[in-house]
Amino acid sequence: MKTLNQKNKEIEKQSLEYYLNLQYPVTLYPDPERGYVAQIKDLPGCLTQGETLEQTIANINEARELWIETAYEAGDDIPLPINDDSYSGKLLVRMPKSLHRRLSETAEQEGVSLNQYIVSLLSAVT
Repeated sequence: MKTLNQKNKEIEKQSLEYYLNLQYPVTLYPDPERGYVAQIKDLPGCLTQGETLEQTIANINEARELWIETAYEAGDDIPLPINDDSYSGKLLVRMPKSLHRRLSETAEQEGVSLNQYIVSLLSAVT
């Protein structure tokens, strides 16, 4: 006998086609030894490699389809893609007063707002 939660999950479950048509962000980076590596961070363990960019992209698309099909058939949850809408762009940071003063003074010398100055510093680091 199925519980109410199991019945609700069945109602909420989308078709396999729905999941296969979702657009997941792909991270590509060069392999230190040769070729490229591709990863879909939203799908744990979904990564591959290839000798060319074209081959790597084809491989990650195949890996994504296999990952989704396998999870779907097993009844596992399939995470939805995370997009930039998940981030507000706002961040509250507590810092020592002396650091706040030094950053404010430097921003003033540069002729920019404190927020602009901090964003430029963070951008240079990442």
